[in-house]
Amino acid sequence: MKVRHFFAGILIGIPIGITFLDTVGYIAKVEGVSMQPTLNPDERNPDYVFLNRRAIRTQDIQRGEIVTVKSPKTPEQILIKRVVGLSGDIVRTHGYQKVIVG
Repeated sequence: MKVRHFFAGILIGIPIGITFLDTVGYIAKVEGVSMQPTLNPDERNPDYVFLNRRAIRTQDIQRGEIVTVKSPKTPEQILIKRVVGLSGDIVRTHGYQKVIVG
């Protein structure tokens, strides 16, 4: 009888858990070298990150945080990027040197 209740709990709990997890956030695979060495330091073993959907609504974005955006060229693709400038900042790059935020 206990085994039956255990499996019934799993059959009910998994769909509820997946639905809850999808509303709070989702898991994404990090591919490419643009976020190295923080994410995906070894291209052969990709990193997976949990992306929190609620944090953007409840917190201010700060420099250095990692965010996701839709690709302007391919809207179905999600890009993972680090914030280097905020509203009102002037961001310039000099060749391949460090970014200067003013």
